[in-house]
Amino acid sequence: MEWYLKVVRDNYANFNGRARRKEYWMFVLFNMIAGFILSVLDNLLGLDFKIGSGYYETSSGYGWISVTYMLAIILPSLSVLVRRLHDIGKSGWFMLITFIPFIGGIWILVLLCTDGEKVENIYGPSPKM
Repeated sequence: MEWYLKVVRDNYANFNGRARRKEYWMFVLFNMIAGFILSVLDNLLGLDFKIGSGYYETSSGYGWISVTYMLAIILPSLSVLVRRLHDIGKSGWFMLITFIPFIGGIWILVLLCTDGEKVENIYGPSPKM
């Protein structure tokens, strides 16, 4: 939880510097848990968006609470992704590689799992020091 709060509170829109693997993946984990809990809460409270009409109406799984949360967390999610890419020596623009079908997603996943540079790079000192 400490890593999630560090990204949201201390580095909400900070695109400068570097982020360790642990910081990035702990943020992703707690972000997914929070999204799941809020989605369940939306469904329990009946705030979920409906798809279809009449007999074919079904729940989308998302509602006002979870969508508001997702909109609020876009900026910190992008900033921690950019700082993670900085840690491995890549530009933040490298995240656009995800737009390459199939290969882009795999490539960015491999990069995000790669250990950061142990020495200072153009984005700053190593966060592990």
